[in-house]
Amino acid sequence: MADFFLNMFHSISNVVQSIRIVDIIDILLLTYLIYLALKFIRESRAVQLMKGVALLAIVYFISDFVGLKSITFITEQVLGVGLLALVILFQPELRRVLEKFGTSAFHGSLFAESGINSWEKAIPIICESVADLSKNNTGALIVIERNTKLGEQISGGTVLNAMPSLQLFGNIFYPKTPLHDGAVIMRDGLIVAAACFLPRPQKDEGIDKRLGTRHRAAIGMSENSDAIIIVVSEETGQISVAENGKLTRDYNGPSLQQLLRSALIPAEDDEGAWRGKTMKLPFLRKNDKEKKKSTHQKKEGQS
Repeated sequence: MADFFLNMFHSISNVVQSIRIVDIIDILLLTYLIYLALKFIRESRAVQLMKGVALLAIVYFISDFVGLKSITFITEQVLGVGLLALVILFQPELRRVLEKFGTSAFHGSLFAESGINSWEKAIPIICESVADLSKNNTGALIVIERNTKLGEQISGGTVLNAMPSLQLFGNIFYPKTPLHDGAVIMRDGLIVAAACFLPRPQKDEGIDKRLGTRHRAAIGMSENSDAIIIVVSEETGQISVAENGKLTRDYNGPSLQQLLRSALIPAEDDEGAWRGKTMKLPFLRKNDKEKKKSTHQKKEGQS
């Protein structure tokens, strides 16, 4: 028994000694990718499908072990096309994941200053308008574009390119106006278009049957893009938000404003790089510090 544990200790010691920095990085990256895959499966409709795939795999191994050639052949063929089926079935979710990877934080920091300043002004107007529409039980559908461009939906509506205001939102969603039937799409703090039609959800499974057309359109749009969609129920005045294929409900003006600010306006970092300010590169920050220091010294000399 002592020899067994001694040999095991030597084996583990040899493995540990042979590990390189590259191997640690490789393991950490693989762990992170597995975590992302599990998170994707858990947060999407893939859970039930993965249970089916696991069941098929179990059937395949049992039939192969027992020698059931027909069952083995069928399950092998089904599993062979499983990857292609996953890509087709979960195209919206996979597209959202790739869009998140493709969105560079550096790109957003350098080029989104004007959009952030616009959202600073637009968010309070949006929330006040939505709260007013909710109070009057006026149905509304507002799409806030982010990284995924919604040119197809915009081109199908009425282009406005207007500054948001309480009066404009009220006129657009007033039931007797031509523009009330459809969604408003906003880009960089502007109302780009109204009366836009949105795609329906990929599947109605799991969606509350009591939800109306507006809510279903909001879920469908959030499945096909990274947009934030605000819905006001015409029946109850309830405010809901659709994002990443999920609908959350029971918002009010302050809670909606908090959500929009956290989603559309980056938090100011420790260096105070920006909240509505341009991002300063390290050498620019250094120059600024030197300028402030020289200015302070000059003031001290004058005094």
